[in-house]
Amino acid sequence: MALIKKPTTGMKDVLPREMQIRDYVTSLVKETYSTFGFTPIETPAVEHIENLSSKQGGENEKLIFKILKRGEKLVIGADSSEDDLVDSGLRYDLTVPLSRYYSNNASQLPAPFKALQIGPVWRADRPQKGRFRQFVQCDIDILGEPSNLAEIELILATTTLLGRLDFSDFSVRINDRRILKAMAAYSGFEEKDLDTVFIILDKMDKIGIDGVREDLVANGFDAASVDKYISLFEGNKEGIGFIEELSQKLGDFLPEGCADSLTGIIKSVERVKKADFSVIFDPTLVRGMSYYTGTIFEITMNEFSSSVAGGGRYDEMIGKFTGNKVCACGFSIGFERIITILLDKDFKVPAKGEKMAFLIEKGADSDFIASVMEEAAALREKGQCVLVSMMNKNKKFQKEQLEKDGFSSDNIKEFYHSDFKV
Repeated sequence: MALIKKPTTGMKDVLPREMQIRDYVTSLVKETYSTFGFTPIETPAVEHIENLSSKQGGENEKLIFKILKRGEKLVIGADSSEDDLVDSGLRYDLTVPLSRYYSNNASQLPAPFKALQIGPVWRADRPQKGRFRQFVQCDIDILGEPSNLAEIELILATTTLLGRLDFSDFSVRINDRRILKAMAAYSGFEEKDLDTVFIILDKMDKIGIDGVREDLVANGFDAASVDKYISLFEGNKEGIGFIEELSQKLGDFLPEGCADSLTGIIKSVERVKKADFSVIFDPTLVRGMSYYTGTIFEITMNEFSSSVAGGGRYDEMIGKFTGNKVCACGFSIGFERIITILLDKDFKVPAKGEKMAFLIEKGADSDFIASVMEEAAALREKGQCVLVSMMNKNKKFQKEQLEKDGFSSDNIKEFYHSDFKV
């Protein structure tokens, strides 16, 4: 059987230029989020299949890379079902593993707990630009904080990070699942139909308000309910004023304090923010995960056709592990999408100091090489980055590649035995 040199479909090799950017972004993530008090943690890549299939991950549960049982536990018979053969899987996000982690370790953690996770996840999805089957997620979560302070901190931390990566003029779209449910109930939709209604509403940016109306009617919903629902979205429906208008219109359908909490988040973020962005109330924002219970948010920017970050409040997930309600809220940046944008912009990693390259004449003896290495070692002790390499036959091409990697032509030094002074 012939060996295959290309990566598995949906996965990729990372070349040095991209790896430099990935390492830089990762270090900036850790540095920025630490100033907001987030603590790095790590969870295993493999999770119990029961946790991954608990109907909390939405469509992602259809995309699990499942792992067969091992050794004596794996018994394959003619009547074996998938449940008989599988006991674990690769995690499809970091939120479900975090919930298990917290439920297992809560007694050793502060309350509230501010967690930072960076790590690979896997989904058997259809690959496309910025979307892979193995990709890195970068999450911050606040567990045990019931107030909207959690949302405010998460939005400020995430937008501060994006600002430090030179992103500007982006938008934070914000909504609340309770408002979504109240608008649907006010219009006459039944609880059992809400998932279908929200799936259709989530297509608003693609098919428009008329398309949403047509889809709802085509799914057999009462025309009067559809018209009443659609009327809530007509006109300019994005400002804080609309939150207040909705609150009055929805009345008892909307839980007490929901509108005030959302308004408080927007006002606080606008007042404190350091990056260049806008916070927009978007009543059409749905977020696909079924585990969201309150505030939801996404970040969109002109450089990418879809959201580059998203999250929200999920106050019921941890309780499914512990039996006790634990308030939780999280925000995840689309790490791979950010990297894709930076690559497209030909982003240059800021240099910590000038990089030096020493090219040694081929055929040099060990004493000559050691002398060059001593000079390089002296510079490294001063914090200098020094690459030492033998000189290639095609020296011009070698130097061009070094310049692409951030070595200026003035800092590429050639060493020939004839003129080197020991």
